[in-house]
Amino acid sequence: MNIVVLAGGLSPERDVSLVSGGLIARALAGRGHKVFLLDVYEGVSLEGVSPAELFTGRPEYNFTITQEVPDLEEVRRQNNYRRELVGEGVLEVCRAADVVFIALHGDMGENGQIQAVFDVLRIKYTGTGYAGSLLAMDKDISKRLLKLGGVPTPDWVYYDTKADRPDRILDTIGLPCVVKPADCGSSVGVSMVEVPGELDAAISLAAGYGRYLVVEKKIAGREFSVGVLDGRVLPAIEIIPRSGFYDYVNKYQGLTDEVCPADITDAESRKMAEYSLCAFDILRLYGYARFDYILDAEGELWCLEANTLPGMTPYSLLPREAAAAGIDYGELCEIIARQGLKRFDNN
Repeated sequence: MNIVVLAGGLSPERDVSLVSGGLIARALAGRGHKVFLLDVYEGVSLEGVSPAELFTGRPEYNFTITQEVPDLEEVRRQNNYRRELVGEGVLEVCRAADVVFIALHGDMGENGQIQAVFDVLRIKYTGTGYAGSLLAMDKDISKRLLKLGGVPTPDWVYYDTKADRPDRILDTIGLPCVVKPADCGSSVGVSMVEVPGELDAAISLAAGYGRYLVVEKKIAGREFSVGVLDGRVLPAIEIIPRSGFYDYVNKYQGLTDEVCPADITDAESRKMAEYSLCAFDILRLYGYARFDYILDAEGELWCLEANTLPGMTPYSLLPREAAAAGIDYGELCEIIARQGLKRFDNN
């Protein structure tokens, strides 16, 4: 197949996306496909070249994730401050592919915008469609739906940084709490607040990534993640940061211990699987996804959020879970790519 791996963009998770995309491209090329890694924002010039000529069986991509969230203003400057989120040549190259492997994280990749564009243009792509992407990406909407569907999720406040005051958080869910942007991933902009004096700074940090926040009641306990792939629940993985919480640095700088399969009881494993499949259906997801959980001291399980485009970096959870189920990285990428074709071929 000719496959575009779509990555980068103007999301705070840009670097994570590029690393994921580079690994996916190399893995798919290693399985005999012709691949082109395309930055959705930077685009590609097609002057003197046809889109079909860009696909190669030997892509070489090397990206890294630093401790700092990428400087998106610098990315804009390098691209003449272009306002359009989709760069030159992107749609033309995607149209020339058999399928687009969406390796974007956050922003337009996970909120349904790029999926809606592809649907209109009849471009085949991997993962969840525009409706499920929107439902899962908006943490307030997804938590409302999960709660209505019987999947336990911590109490929360949907916070408007331009209209609400911190007292609303203290009066509604109290402390400790978790402050996060309503529509970011990779723990970007997330803070744990233990005492009132930390709340203003946490709100200010999260507000740097969007006007609306989700502020959750903090649940103390063990943290897990569970993947769903092609209707199959993968083994749960336990996430154990060596210090602090599972933030951006701990995720991508190798500062977290992970145990997979997780050391949990059969009953706990079954409950995570049950909730994950239920949440997958409630949020109208397709193909693959990952769900994050906290298991508290009383044995109660709490679903934190859904991830429709889980990371595929060396430190990401879904590839580790797939490996525990006997699925290597290349096979995982192949399964996801063929899921995209299968859905569109059935429509």
